[in-house]
Amino acid sequence: MPTYKLQVQDDDANAAIWHDVKSESGQPLLFQDEGLARAKLEELFPVLVKLEGFASGTKRTRVIIVNPYQDIDSEKDK
Repeated sequence: MPTYKLQVQDDDANAAIWHDVKSESGQPLLFQDEGLARAKLEELFPVLVKLEGFASGTKRTRVIIVNPYQDIDSEKDK
């Protein structure tokens, strides 16, 4: 099962720079369910998420898979 994390792009001058959204302890917020990750992203950044629905520019928030090959790696270990 994949693990998801949240990222935000907060530099208008450089859209290539993304930052992990971190917990109070400084660790990246990780989720086992993509829906829960997206809900948390909207909770933390409601304005940015809503604006992405209307704007045609670059995205400012995203949910990504931490290890896209996690399922394959798990199968190899068996």
